[in-house]
Amino acid sequence: MIKNLKPAWVDEFKKFALKGNVVDMAVGVIIGGAFGKIVTSLVNDIIMPSVSMLTGDTKNLAELSYALSAEEGAPVIKYGVFCQTVLDFLIIALTIFWAVRLVCKLRAKKAEPAPEPPAPAPTPEDILLLREIRDALKNK
Repeated sequence: MIKNLKPAWVDEFKKFALKGNVVDMAVGVIIGGAFGKIVTSLVNDIIMPSVSMLTGDTKNLAELSYALSAEEGAPVIKYGVFCQTVLDFLIIALTIFWAVRLVCKLRAKKAEPAPEPPAPAPTPEDILLLREIRDALKNK
């Protein structure tokens, strides 16, 4: 009585979602999110306190800011937070670059055909002459 209740796109979505590349991409996004947290902690808790020693009184570089006016509630430019975010990006970008570079090198090595064995060295002329003499003696 009741025919197929599911819309036609459900089967198409299943095919898409269960492809290997999509699952690999999902795993990559999850690992990337976790990696981003590690990099943020590295920058906030290790690198920036070391860098902030160079700035003097500031204990945390993220606290560096510039108030646009002396009034209470005036807009503030938080350039310390911006520096931390840029550093996060650079570390993540370099890490991804190295990972992609490594994968490309591994794929290139895997794709290279096995080297052909070297061609045998040509037979020396004196050996050829001796063979001709031998064959001539056999025929007589």
